[in-house]
Amino acid sequence: MPRGSSPKRERQYEHIKESAEDRGESTGRAKEIAARTVNKERARSGESKTASRTSTKDMSSGKRGGRRSGQGSQGPTYDQLYEEAKKRGIHGRSDMNKSQLQQALGKS
Repeated sequence: MPRGSSPKRERQYEHIKESAEDRGESTGRAKEIAARTVNKERARSGESKTASRTSTKDMSSGKRGGRRSGQGSQGPTYDQLYEEAKKRGIHGRSDMNKSQLQQALGKS
């Protein structure tokens, strides 16, 4: 956990980490899941200095309730596809809709 994090976030981190380990995740993976979840919640509530668009605009981890993008009926969100296209350097991504992004990323 980052320095200066609140006791609430510390408890949240430990709870998420233990839950992931109970589900059979390795210790390293459980720590990663917990850290990402807590960091996203910190960004959503304005507790962090920087926050990505997907951290603040995406569905909250509590609302998501364990659903994973790609396994649902509609797959990843437009914002998630856009961010991946940005990382891969796909040109013209800003003019693409969700299905075009999926096709450009090879996820159709």
